[in-house]
Amino acid sequence: MKRFSDSRFRAIVCNGNWSSCCLFALSVFIVGNVCADASVWSVTAGKNTLYLGGTVHFLRASDFPLPEEYEQAYQASSEIYFETDIGAMTDVSVQNQILEQLTYSDERTLKTVLNQEAYTALSDYVVSKNMPMLVLETFKPGLLMTTLQILEIRSMGFTPQGVDTYFTTRAVGDAKSLGQLETVQEQIEFIAAMGKGWESEFVLLSLQDLDQTLELMDDMVKAWRVGNNAELEELFVDDMRSQTPALYDALLLQRNFKWIALIDQMLLDGDTEFVLVGAAHLVGEGGLLELLAKKGYEIKQL
Repeated sequence: MKRFSDSRFRAIVCNGNWSSCCLFALSVFIVGNVCADASVWSVTAGKNTLYLGGTVHFLRASDFPLPEEYEQAYQASSEIYFETDIGAMTDVSVQNQILEQLTYSDERTLKTVLNQEAYTALSDYVVSKNMPMLVLETFKPGLLMTTLQILEIRSMGFTPQGVDTYFTTRAVGDAKSLGQLETVQEQIEFIAAMGKGWESEFVLLSLQDLDQTLELMDDMVKAWRVGNNAELEELFVDDMRSQTPALYDALLLQRNFKWIALIDQMLLDGDTEFVLVGAAHLVGEGGLLELLAKKGYEIKQL
């Protein structure tokens, strides 16, 4: 494997869809039967309808074309909503903001923050991948582990050209209205808070999950393509909820509660929206589908 220079690492960290990719990577790694369904649902309130689609931020060329239900929802919608402003990630000021908030700017380093067990495990992993530990020393745990996870995913042929990137390009070309559920700054804050106060445990758990990357990615893409909610919940949610409840609450549950209020407003107007969010946000107890059903909306899987 080629060695990574400091500039190479920073180029990877600051690529266009990095913030959303980080959130996706964390949701997968702390964690089918073929049918006609997909991870797309219609949500109806009276005469008003919107569509909810589960996204995967990393895909391979072989994962395209997307299930036809995505195209059906896209064509029926005049407004396309994403978790955040993906286009803003290419802005140099945003990239600088990411690095400023997700790296230590004082005397702290990973060697001083982590206990001996966690730091040794991390160093062993980094050496095994022929990467320079020196480049990582000032990374906060959220940036550290999502960077390693993204690199692992990309080594398997996955790229950040996933569902949301694909539809961002389509929507711009088709002059559809674009919207976001949260700001880039909010996403940066989520990542900055990952592992805060329990840095060593967080790093050790995440390193264990890196060994299962290929199996998890394959299982996740298969479940996502056919809208297998039970398997998606097992892959995305169950371990996070039981092993790291604080992370589950911050990364999934609280954001879902906030997004429900925004979806309520969308269902009051006469427009048709297609809301694309990470698949982990849709499934299980506290998922968007359950929360919307409890509010009395009619939900149908396409």
